[in-house]
Amino acid sequence: MVTAQLKDIDCSADRSLFINCGGSTVPFDGNTYEEDSSEGGPAAFSFESESWGHRSSGTFMDNSSALFVAKNDFALDVKGVYETARLAPQSLKYYALCLPNGKYKVQLHFAEIMYSNDQTYSSLGRRIFDISIQGILFEKNFNIMKKAGGVGIPTIMNFNDIDVKGSTLEIHLYWAGKGTNEIPFRGVYGPLISAITVTPNLKRGGLSVGVVISIVAASCVLAALILLFLRTKGYFGGKDLVDEELRGLELQTGYFTLRQIKHATNNFDSANKIGGFGPVYKGVLSDGAVIAVKQLSSKSRQGNREFVNEIGMISALQHPHLVKLYGGCIEGNQLLLVYEYLENNSLARALFGNKEPQIKLDWQTRKKILLGIAKGLAYLHEESRLKIVHRDIKATNVLLDKDLNAKISDFGLAKLDEEENSHISTRIAGTIVSEAYVLHERNSLLELVDPSIGSSYSREEAMMMLNLALLCTNLSPTLRPSMSSVVRMLEGKIPVQAPTINRGSLSQEARFKAFDLLSQDSQTHVSTFSQSSHVHRSISKDGSWIASSSSFQIKDETKESTQKSTQKWC
Repeated sequence: MVTAQLKDIDCSADRSLFINCGGSTVPFDGNTYEEDSSEGGPAAFSFESESWGHRSSGTFMDNSSALFVAKNDFALDVKGVYETARLAPQSLKYYALCLPNGKYKVQLHFAEIMYSNDQTYSSLGRRIFDISIQGILFEKNFNIMKKAGGVGIPTIMNFNDIDVKGSTLEIHLYWAGKGTNEIPFRGVYGPLISAITVTPNLKRGGLSVGVVISIVAASCVLAALILLFLRTKGYFGGKDLVDEELRGLELQTGYFTLRQIKHATNNFDSANKIGGFGPVYKGVLSDGAVIAVKQLSSKSRQGNREFVNEIGMISALQHPHLVKLYGGCIEGNQLLLVYEYLENNSLARALFGNKEPQIKLDWQTRKKILLGIAKGLAYLHEESRLKIVHRDIKATNVLLDKDLNAKISDFGLAKLDEEENSHISTRIAGTIVSEAYVLHERNSLLELVDPSIGSSYSREEAMMMLNLALLCTNLSPTLRPSMSSVVRMLEGKIPVQAPTINRGSLSQEARFKAFDLLSQDSQTHVSTFSQSSHVHRSISKDGSWIASSSSFQIKDETKESTQKSTQKWC
């Protein structure tokens, strides 16, 4: 089809190309930019004129109705080709066809028009994508707002001496999974472009304008690097900045200014403090959105690591049972994380709080909370594109919304399983459950039930959950069920097998020796479970978990075998 369209075109004549991406024909900057107003789609190729076309691919996550053409919906002060733009969720390619071989100047026009320029929630989005021309990566992690200096500000990327061989020029913009994807609404991410200019790179005597500009730009960059070096050495107060490992951090979420956060929290007024591990404050943004702001210490390596970990982990995750991270702030000596505000605080406060009236958690509500936690962990372990082990699940890190739905929070200690191993070994960071094992041996597990709910609960369901808890904390990691299986057990879709714990006639001290050894383990490593191991896990035909009678025995070599074992946290 393309060949038929080009048969009457003189491909030997010098030609220029002007495209108004996503818009109609418009005069701009002394040239007429051609119309590019087709709707596009998840796998669309559009041949707009005899000499160029474009292709888009991908679907917007959680928004199949998102448009592939952007307009100036926030009434930003943009004119001409910057009033519209074309976007795609994954890949956007423009092809210039029938060009004489030679060198060309390519100008890509950008203006971010899908976010607002105020200090509301809709201003927090971040669009990041890569730019390649003729298969060569010129810009990685390109951010329109960062380059232009804000929303609704035009910026032009100039690429000189682009070599065309074979009469075709390809411009490729593609999303590499960075930036936000739900702010201010779902589907606002991926590459976006306002206009394209392609002109022959004509040679003239003396220095061309492009060369002069390049020299000036290089000088400015060199001067900026020198100033940055002096600042990092402390000559301009750089010592007041947060640790150097955070300076180059590309936030994957929205960015808040310290001024915004101080205004929202009334300058971190103690009356707005809502507790949690470390200072957490309730705040209200200028558009009325309620937020929770967590302060981390910028003076400690742990605070820095937790900040980077939290941003990197949770910004890539979206699930009903994970707390939403709206963004962060790295300014001065402040490390701040901004979350959605959850009305009922933490599960710990609901269970153990002794302040203004404690939330009444009946049996059905507790079941709902438990199932919500399990679904959140199943998503982290098995369903998300990043496989993550939280490593710090406890009542203070489970938050409750207004309807008492559970949301997992605080990913500061989380670990990414980049190799998608089925077992991950980490040091124990929680409370040893030795008392539960003693009660299990005495057939008295129901003594663990919270006495505050009295007798208004199902003893059968309670025993199921307690046995499931013992399965999830089994000393042998290969006997622990996956979280997807835990969810199915809680939903009653498969039965729960009572845990088999063969301790023989060993002393009380020897019985919990493995716990002590594991709690002393300070190393984190991934190991492969051997089929020849003396610990087995099998699944019966009805889906229940079966542990062999010899599944855990403590011998003289317990320390060695324990250190080599793996852990798969439920």
